[in-house]
Amino acid sequence: MSVTIYHNPACGTSRNTLAMIRASGEEPEIIEYLKAPPTRQRLVELLRLLGMKPRELLRKKATPYAELGLDDPKWSDDEIVDFMMEHPILIERPIVITEKGVALTRPSETVLDLLANPDIGDFTKEDGEIVKARQAAQGQ
Repeated sequence: MSVTIYHNPACGTSRNTLAMIRASGEEPEIIEYLKAPPTRQRLVELLRLLGMKPRELLRKKATPYAELGLDDPKWSDDEIVDFMMEHPILIERPIVITEKGVALTRPSETVLDLLANPDIGDFTKEDGEIVKARQAAQGQ
């Protein structure tokens, strides 16, 4: 299965998501979107695939969100995308793409719904939280 992750290695949720993908036996294509941001066309396509409006994919924490006044409803979807293009840190992460779908994997264990082999056993996140093993019969 082909797996792509829009990843920020400084983000714990993104690191946990990547670790879960690897625990499933997949080695994903890793796009460090702060170093290699998506094109505007690709970002718009990701939003469409996610079924999200640009404002829904805005990251508020540890970004220029407040200083840019992005909570103001005056900004159109196109303008929000413009801000994301100018400041890729505003794009919430991680976004994972597989043949099963596309998702913003927050919390990280939601990635399991996109993987061919979601039965990775008990998984311990970086913060010590344990994600219990999924049974092969569940949801498949």
